Amino acid sequence: MLLFAVPALALYGGFFLLPAVQGLRYATTDWDGYSPTFDEVGLSNLTEVVSDDDLFRNALTNNLKFLLVVVAGQTLLALLLAVLLAARSRSSTVLRALFFLPTVLSSVSVAFIWKFVYDPNFGPANTLLGAVGLDSLKASYLGDDGAAIFWVAVAQIWFHAGQMMVVYIAGINQIPEELYDAAKTDGAGKWQQFRHVTWPMVAPATTLVIAYTTLQSFKAFDLILGLAGNPPRSGLDVLATRIYSTFANSQLGYAAAESIVFMVAIALVTWLQNRAGKVAHG
Repeated sequence: MLLFAVPALALYGGFFLLPAVQGLRYATTDWDGYSPTFDEVGLSNLTEVVSDDDLFRNALTNNLKFLLVVVAGQTLLALLLAVLLAARSRSSTVLRALFFLPTVLSSVSVAFIWKFVYDPNFGPANTLLGAVGLDSLKASYLGDDGAAIFWVAVAQIWFHAGQMMVVYIAGINQIPEELYDAAKTDGAGKWQQFRHVTWPMVAPATTLVIAYTTLQSFKAFDLILGLAGNPPRSGLDVLATRIYSTFANSQLGYAAAESIVFMVAIALVTWLQNRAGKVAHG
């Protein structure tokens, strides 16, 4: 039976373990990615990334802002849509399909859609604000370095909320109807049914949604480049684009060190989320 695992182990070793080991090796060098020789620099790359790299620190800050907005917004929106559309009816099926539709688009397509929406001169966002007399709220959106990352987060939420909605609907449909009947018998209203029945019972789905959304937030590479250009401005530079820029500048050894810190950051955030989830759900 062990022979059946050999192909999978070979693929895993060749495409994950070996590159990971090579990445650790390159992180201790100053290799530019194409020269036949390089020098050993020890842990100096990692030390610089962690303590003395303002560009990496800025990208990390942007990524955390993006992460917090996307995780909170996408989880809440997906849960709201699931609660509203969990009933099995023709209209809810149609609406589910409409909200799920953005998920099947490519990241580049979504970037072009939202780049048009955010266009300060011709985009629907400012046009709609002007049509209802709210000209004072018009903005440059992606042109504002302080707020641009949050507008990209809105695009990311629109992109994947429908996908997470499906996860929540699956969780809600697994809840025994007897629990709702008992709650109604006790006089519970809609909000109390949600608070004491739906929300506790979809806790596993929430854990899955938050974990997956976190990974999506760290991997929002092509969406960022599509909206911000290459290379992105400092206000839209995230960890994935920062590492990509370092690779493009022929600093493979340093980029490998950045990648290691990137993976540690993902592991740390995931661990903190799991700890918080265990505390929240008892």
